[in-house]
Amino acid sequence: MVVHKKHLEFERLNLDEGWEVPEGYPVGIEEKILSGMLKEEIERGHRTRLLRFQPGAFTEKPFSHKYWEEVYLLSGDLVVGSNSQGNGGKSFITPTYACRPPNTHHGPFKSEQGCLLLEVHYFVPI
Repeated sequence: MVVHKKHLEFERLNLDEGWEVPEGYPVGIEEKILSGMLKEEIERGHRTRLLRFQPGAFTEKPFSHKYWEEVYLLSGDLVVGSNSQGNGGKSFITPTYACRPPNTHHGPFKSEQGCLLLEVHYFVPI
């Protein structure tokens, strides 16, 4: 299976629409897929997305997945390592970047003021 990304040449993004709550995420955290497609069930593909947290939104448990993940905090704050009630953890502001190999446990996450993240996810062919 070959998954290609569409050629886009500096197209204006409408940040007021096209947001969806990703599967398994709580309300208050939304994604907007910019390009690509990730097929986790067959471990193929790549995607670039924006992920935004509304103020006070948080995840309750750590994440782990089989793909590479690169994350850049574009705006706002992100608390990493909070507990299941959204308390504790270490707070980060921009410019902050993370690069995680497959099967790396990370999170839970929270944003006090809200944040916008740029994420790139991909599987590396063997």
